[in-house]
Amino acid sequence: MATGKRWTRDELLIALNVYHKLSFGQLHARNPVIIEVARKLGRVPASVAMKLCNLASLDPALQMRGIRGLSGASELDREMWDDFHAHLEARVPESEEAFRRLFARDDTAEVEVVKNEGIRVRRRVTLEPPEGPTEQLTQTKARRGQQYFRQMILNAFDGHCCVTGIGVRELLVASHILPWGKFPAERLNPQNGLCLSRLHDAAFDCGLIAFDVNCRLLVSSALKRQLPQPALEQNFLAYEGRPFTNPAEAPAPKRHFLRYHRERVYER
Repeated sequence: MATGKRWTRDELLIALNVYHKLSFGQLHARNPVIIEVARKLGRVPASVAMKLCNLASLDPALQMRGIRGLSGASELDREMWDDFHAHLEARVPESEEAFRRLFARDDTAEVEVVKNEGIRVRRRVTLEPPEGPTEQLTQTKARRGQQYFRQMILNAFDGHCCVTGIGVRELLVASHILPWGKFPAERLNPQNGLCLSRLHDAAFDCGLIAFDVNCRLLVSSALKRQLPQPALEQNFLAYEGRPFTNPAEAPAPKRHFLRYHRERVYER
């Protein structure tokens, strides 16, 4: 097992990808995600954990919380950090593709970082290929960005719906607060995401639910007009007025994003 070797640009892209899918408290050599990444990179887990903690020293979100990380960030680390965050639309899909190639055998596989579990590789549903290489490249970049955002948000919320607590990963969605189509600059912003069940994501997306200034669930009159229905009562009214769950280490959704949704999307 090689140790002490310099980190390459591709390896740092993978490190940045993994960094944003884990919380600071998980950046240690016993983490199964770090163990698996280290094995694939031909490094020891302690080396990968140290690199992630070095990257943490460059994170302004952690600095605001008084967390410093390690002090060994290299000049290349700093350059890659700045470049990554200045060009998220380009670098995120690039990093996701590099991460996928590290674990996947072919293009039919998707690779996911699952908090407290490790790396999950699964087959993806193959759709009809888009027409033309330009369209195919555009769709691939969009898909990689969506995969990155999903993993980042689901892990930030500990793999549970922030309204109901449902913890079945296959039933969860990384829901954008500001719509994906209208706010391209916020598509990959972790503070523009909520982890919701598929049912609650659909209701949030079409304005049947929202969150007030204290992050408590609002249920629209449009949805209430469909009562009585036991399923609606159990899934929505039972949680009305309760604040959503936001783990301490997760980036807090921006309040003005929630306000935009409440004022522009929500059907009162």
